[in-house]
Amino acid sequence: MTRIVFSGGRLFDGTGADIAEADIAVENGRIAKVGSGLDGDEQVDVTGRTVLPGLFDCHTHITLSHVDIWRMVQTPFSYQFFEAAKNLRATLATGITTIRDAGGADLGVKQAVSEGLTPGPRLQISLGMISQTGGHGDTWFPSGARLPLIASHPGVPDTIVDGPDEMRRVVRRLVQHGADVIKVATSGGVLSPGDQPHHAHFRDAELEALVEEATAAGVWVMAHAQATDGIKAAVRAGIRSIEHGVYLDDQAIELMLERGTYLVPTLVAPTGVVAAADAGASIPAAMVDKARAVIDTHRDSFRRAVAAGVRVAMGTDSGVTPHGENLRELQLMAEGGMEPAEVLVATTRNAAELMGLGEELGTLEPGKRADLVVVRGDPLDFDGLAGRVELVYKDAERVTV
Repeated sequence: MTRIVFSGGRLFDGTGADIAEADIAVENGRIAKVGSGLDGDEQVDVTGRTVLPGLFDCHTHITLSHVDIWRMVQTPFSYQFFEAAKNLRATLATGITTIRDAGGADLGVKQAVSEGLTPGPRLQISLGMISQTGGHGDTWFPSGARLPLIASHPGVPDTIVDGPDEMRRVVRRLVQHGADVIKVATSGGVLSPGDQPHHAHFRDAELEALVEEATAAGVWVMAHAQATDGIKAAVRAGIRSIEHGVYLDDQAIELMLERGTYLVPTLVAPTGVVAAADAGASIPAAMVDKARAVIDTHRDSFRRAVAAGVRVAMGTDSGVTPHGENLRELQLMAEGGMEPAEVLVATTRNAAELMGLGEELGTLEPGKRADLVVVRGDPLDFDGLAGRVELVYKDAERVTV
């Protein structure tokens, strides 16, 4: 059994401790020891660099590569899976070793990564997003056409539901198809034709049925929730994380604090829609207008949530923005009032805890899986951080993409 020691560098361990000089010994895919003067069979010299835990992104769409609607219409169905392989590699190369896919990736994508057919971060998958008729996941256009960003297929069942009984059936179907987490839209959103981000969706009875079924299956729920009332309804129902959280008010923040609900902010997402439109992507003007309208409110809500002490886990909505640029989110989080060290904790320990992986990942401590990221320069300076990632290890195996 080979013992590898990463020596000579500094360590950000994700526990909340200050960055300090330390060596890390790794054996059998796990961290064996952290300390000074460690010896081993092999040495990786990281002098002048900082070692971080493997990073997380708690909101990605790995089969989605852009938001150009007209381009999507002209793309063959199976092309998305080849793009997913490219997107997985790009994500892993930035130091993100674990992701929670918020719609699109199916059990085959997850299995391809876990069995080594393609390199990528380990995945938790939601398959698709549960939506009411006319909600954020309903892609009906006035022409009568449906142009889904994430299409249903044998690996991703249809997720439009109305009423508690249909909700129970679809949750069970998603679990049957391999969902690790259930995603629901409790409000409208930006990239959907007939709804508004400030409108709440689903009634309490429907959300109660959702959480009851998910709990029975041993999985948590994540909520696309932009509207104030949609956020509150999700929190009251016992949903674990609020995705986006655009229109938070003081009562919503207080509810999240009381229930221990996580916020996954995805601050970069609406700016990505605007940037894509400005670059010529075919996106309906109404969607672009919605993206422009939420940016400032979104950032203000995030600032107030951070100031109040809401638990934050990093997520980007990548797919809406380019894969491989995920770490841009960290700079926006810092600009939103988080201390840089807190941003890294949100991208490591907090994210691992949100996903139920805190016993295995998220910090550099003995016994945990050896996901390591070696970076040049100051790891608390997020400007250009992705370009300073030198080495990535997943389960002690060096990543080559």
